[in-house]
Amino acid sequence: MTSSMEPPVPADRPRADDDPDTLQRIAVEVAREAGRHIARRRPEVFGRGATPAAADAVQSKSTPTDPVTVVDTETEHLVRERLADRRPDDDVLGEEGGGAKQAPSGVRWVVDPIDGTVNFLYGLPAYAVSVAAQVDGRSVAGAVEDVVRRRTYAARLGGGAWVSDDGGDWVRLSVRDVDDVSMALVATGFGYGAARRRRQGEMVSALLPRVRDLRRVGSAALDLCMVAEGQVDAHFEHGLSPWDWAAGALIAAEAGARVRTPSPHSRSSDGEVTVAAAPGVADAFSALLDGLGALAPIPE
Repeated sequence: MTSSMEPPVPADRPRADDDPDTLQRIAVEVAREAGRHIARRRPEVFGRGATPAAADAVQSKSTPTDPVTVVDTETEHLVRERLADRRPDDDVLGEEGGGAKQAPSGVRWVVDPIDGTVNFLYGLPAYAVSVAAQVDGRSVAGAVEDVVRRRTYAARLGGGAWVSDDGGDWVRLSVRDVDDVSMALVATGFGYGAARRRRQGEMVSALLPRVRDLRRVGSAALDLCMVAEGQVDAHFEHGLSPWDWAAGALIAAEAGARVRTPSPHSRSSDGEVTVAAAPGVADAFSALLDGLGALAPIPE
C-alpha cells in the first residue's frame, strides 16, 4: 500500500506529457471531482422539495427506458472543462456530448459522466464516473469513480490496477483465483431495446444453470472493476459503447483478467460483446458463451 494521492509508479521513470502515468493521474483527479459533483447534486435535483422537479430533470435517449438527467449533462460538461484545461489539444468522446466516431491518432479521452444513470435516478447506490485516455483506440490509462462508496479504481497500461477508498491508500487489485466455471459468479447487463433484451434474456436463461449465479448491478464500468477486485469472476454484455468499457476494461485487464472489447469505433447499436473473466475460467467461460451464440453481436 501507499499513501500517495495516485497509484505508485517507478521512481526512476521519467514523466512525459503523454505517458500513461501522467494520463492516469489526470483521469483520477477528474473522475474524483466529477464524483463529488454528482454526490452533491443528486439531493439537490432529486431530493425532497428539490427544484427543478424530477420530471423536468430527466429526458429519454434511445428508448423511453434509456434516461439522461441534467446531472449527466452538467457532469460531462465539467469533465470536458477540466480536460480542456489540462489537455487542450486532445480529443474527447463523451456519452452525452459525443465526439468523432473514428479514434484519432493522438490521445482521445473517453468519458461516461454517470455510468448507471437508471440507478442514479432511482437512488440505487451503484453508479460511477468513467474517464479513460486512449491512444490509437487503445486504452492506456483510466479511472472509475464509484460515487456512492467513494472508491476510485485506476490503471495504466503495464502498471497494474489499483483501488483507493475515499482518497486513502492505494491497494493493488487482482482477479479471483477460480478454476471451475460452474462456480463462477457472473455479472451482466441488458440493452434498452426490446428485441435485444429478449435475446439477452434467452442467453441468461441458458447460462444460469451452468454457473454459480448471475448479478445485474446496472453499471458496466463497476462490473468490470468488480472483476478486477475479485467480487465477481466474469462479466459479459452486448451493446456497450466505448465510454462504458474504456476505463473498466483496462482496470480488469491490468488486474489479470482476460478481456475482450468491441472495436473502439463501435457503438451500442452494433451490439458487439464485451467479456472479462478471471484467467482460470476464461477459456471455459468463452466456450460457454460461444455455445450460446453470445460471442456474436446482437445488433439493435
